Amino acid sequence: MDALLEAAVRLAAPLLLAALGELVVERAGVVNVGVEGMMLVGAFAAFAAASASGSPALGVAAAVGAALLLGALFAGFAVLARADQIVVGTALNLLALGATGLGLRAAFPDGASAAPGVSDGGLPVLGELPLLGPLLFGQGLYVWTALALCAAVALFLARTRAGLVLRAVGEAARAADAEGVPVAAVRCGAVLFGAALAGLAGSVLTLSQSHVFTEGMTAGRGFIALTVVIFGRWRPLGLLGAALFFGLASALQFRLQARGVALPYPVFLMFPYAITLAVLAFAAGGGRAPGDLGRPYAREAREGG
Repeated sequence: MDALLEAAVRLAAPLLLAALGELVVERAGVVNVGVEGMMLVGAFAAFAAASASGSPALGVAAAVGAALLLGALFAGFAVLARADQIVVGTALNLLALGATGLGLRAAFPDGASAAPGVSDGGLPVLGELPLLGPLLFGQGLYVWTALALCAAVALFLARTRAGLVLRAVGEAARAADAEGVPVAAVRCGAVLFGAALAGLAGSVLTLSQSHVFTEGMTAGRGFIALTVVIFGRWRPLGLLGAALFFGLASALQFRLQARGVALPYPVFLMFPYAITLAVLAFAAGGGRAPGDLGRPYAREAREGG
């Protein structure tokens, strides 16, 4: 049981990172379904940069930078040009899938060896404690980063003026604009922050969990992150619980495979997505989304009205 819980926490880290970024985006009134693509380009950029330089730190920086480029594209089309947010996000997902597949073949035509990884070592003394030792203090840097960011986002949204402004934009963009808030700038900033965390989440896959890159390796984790935001009721602590739930589901899937449970392999593959659908059905109607979520805002419409 201890090993299962430890794996659940570790597998929850990329989901929590991506979901925290998407939470900030949605609290600003924007829906970014391009999280999947941003995670994917982050995973590829981290692998390519770390393999070429031998530096995991450069890999992480490359992951964040590559995802920020996609985030800038999304912000340009969906926020500034007011294109349909779902269509733009879907297009970016397809672009990321094709670009990373092409990049993998071009950069590593003969295959690539494992990339150097971010240290997974925990705290040397506290990690020896029973139960809580391996569960919390034995986790690596990515887990602690995700937990720290969860606390930071919670404080930002609840206790700072900037967080209040962001929430106001997501709840009622027209009223925020009337108070002098630059709605487009706030939304663009939120999208870029969400993209950076999505890229960081992608780097977890290649610099911590697998150390290799394969085409489409995010395998729907970006969409699960969107579900985590809904299941977490658009609150950081709710996201933490939801991410741990999905991490436990993934860990259980691997544990059942390792124990040789007599089920066809595709059943194990679809297990996390079946859980996602069940959670969406359960969470439908629960919680309250930001009032202007998904609604493009055009300032000239207010002035002409």
